[in-house]
Amino acid sequence: MNTMIIKNLAIGKPKEYEWKDGKEYSAIDKQSIKSASLLKSGFIHDDVANHQFHGGDDRAVCLYPFEHYQKWEHEFGVSLMPPALGENITAIGMPEESVCIGDIYQVNDCLLQVTQGRVPCSTISKFNQEDQFLNRVFQTCFTGYFFRVLREGEIYNGSEIKLIQRHPQEISVLFANHILFHDQKNKAAIEKILLVDELAEVWKGKLHKLLL
Repeated sequence: MNTMIIKNLAIGKPKEYEWKDGKEYSAIDKQSIKSASLLKSGFIHDDVANHQFHGGDDRAVCLYPFEHYQKWEHEFGVSLMPPALGENITAIGMPEESVCIGDIYQVNDCLLQVTQGRVPCSTISKFNQEDQFLNRVFQTCFTGYFFRVLREGEIYNGSEIKLIQRHPQEISVLFANHILFHDQKNKAAIEKILLVDELAEVWKGKLHKLLL
């Protein structure tokens, strides 16, 4: 397995933006930092604007794979600097296809467990001034993903990320994203994903509804 490291670490509080289609309150514009204290509820001095759809213990930390930046820059003809998608951690070596729901990772003294893929919103397009950004993130399933915090501690920019335990079901984030976004009638796959007890509660709810 390739070395996995934090390329960028960022936190931020919500603030008001005035987009071309109106005002919006968002925490997408996070600021890069050298270190941050991580609690079960998330990083200190970090927050989300809409607690109904963002944040919570199952979505305490957001990670986006650094490798996708080159793809988006090439596709849109722009220069993007992390954290352009509002992620806390931009990581090298952790694409959605190689990370599984329920995997446990160690970063410094912290233990993090993958809970779900990210369900991005239109703020990604607005913030980066690229109308097709959100659609392309959905189409590719290159959404990034969330962690819950199993052990609190301090996290540093540039730290190595170590896989401590691969979940036995081996349901990749990319696979789960594809089913939820593009293959919602695939009941066998949905039932397979639901075998992962560590899946975020909100995703369990979404998938159970698709089985009805």
